[in-house]
Amino acid sequence: MTLESTVLGRIKPTAEEIESITQTADELKKKVEDYIKENGINAEVRFVGSYAKGTYLSDPDIDLFLLFPETTPPGDLKTVGSSVGKFVLGETVEMYSDHPYTCGKYNGVDVDLVPSYAISTTDKLRTAVDRTPFHTDFILKNLKEAQKDEVRLLKKFMKGIGVYGAEPNTRGFSGYLCELLVLHYGSFRNVLEGASNWKDGTIIAIDNKRGPPIIGSLVVYDPVDPKRNVASAVHIDTMALFIVASKSYLYYPSEKFFFPVDRKPLSREELQKISNRNGSRIVTVVFDRPDIIEENLYSQLWKTRYALTRKLNDFDYNVLKAVQDMYEKKLEIVFELERDEVSKTYKHTGPPVWVKAADSFLSKWKNNVYGQPFVEDGCWNVIAERMYFTAKEMLADEAAVSGIGREIDPNNMKIRDHETSLNETNPALLTELLDPKQSWEV
Repeated sequence: MTLESTVLGRIKPTAEEIESITQTADELKKKVEDYIKENGINAEVRFVGSYAKGTYLSDPDIDLFLLFPETTPPGDLKTVGSSVGKFVLGETVEMYSDHPYTCGKYNGVDVDLVPSYAISTTDKLRTAVDRTPFHTDFILKNLKEAQKDEVRLLKKFMKGIGVYGAEPNTRGFSGYLCELLVLHYGSFRNVLEGASNWKDGTIIAIDNKRGPPIIGSLVVYDPVDPKRNVASAVHIDTMALFIVASKSYLYYPSEKFFFPVDRKPLSREELQKISNRNGSRIVTVVFDRPDIIEENLYSQLWKTRYALTRKLNDFDYNVLKAVQDMYEKKLEIVFELERDEVSKTYKHTGPPVWVKAADSFLSKWKNNVYGQPFVEDGCWNVIAERMYFTAKEMLADEAAVSGIGREIDPNNMKIRDHETSLNETNPALLTELLDPKQSWEV
């Protein structure tokens, strides 16, 4: 028995699981259909996603769409969809990412109940999700039965290495993208072979259905809407990780790619030793977690990390690496820096000596306490005092104007310096920062 056969035996739903999810799905659909009939709602009910396409793993969720006529006002789409969700699912969460939908559970199964428009062609898109039924139809028509298991292997592989999911926390590969890759390359292993040769700007067109030029790290033209890049959510770092993992697996296959072992965090003492060895410094920034949808919050957390990284680099503290995490009440970003203190003064370069602005520069700095301007490389230079001497004071002053996430409040920000970070910051996060390893290497 091959490694992939063994893995498939662990991830493919059993006959009992298939019977159970099918029964739950049928009950759910009937309940929705009965509700919309009793309330005179004009909508078609249909399954989409991995359940409808038969590419789901064990313990799947269910995506159920309510397809409304194109004449339905957008406001009704939202309110009616919400009312159906609350009646059928009971306790629900209203999601407002690109399009409003309802999340909940039915018989213990996660369900997304999504209102959309019943359109005849993707040229008539009204909402971000209107093309989803076309995706389902395309895969049902084109994916061979045997390839469904290949998709399952690819999904589990991507989950194992941490690149599965187009949500902002992962910035990776959607289920539909996995299905298209298997369609394009033919099998799980062929996808890995193909990915081993990817580079920034790789373009894939299923059945040569290529649309207008699209710029992206990975471009996969949507066969049902060639104007769209199915891989638009895939960040270049996520794509790079998939390339590395594909090459590694083909060289030395292991179940760890599919079933990674949870890494035990290093001790505080071990973390201190690594930090001392590196000669680097740690700064942790902690925010109160705002009460917004998790998917949106992940985007804002990334934005905040990048904004603070730019500030740290602009003020010469130089970020080596950064990691982040989200907890029930807090958000945490940890930076490894080249330095967390800088000299009191620095060399400030002015204009070339022959330009008109040189006179203004000399006038401004003629009484400089740190010495008169001097010429170097054809320009006026002067020794000036820095605005901040430590990374901690710089972040405290500059975070609010750095461009952090809109709903992340800098007024409740707390900053831990090097020693406090090593003593108080989550050891798992510090381990990821100071001793990074791929999931299959643990």
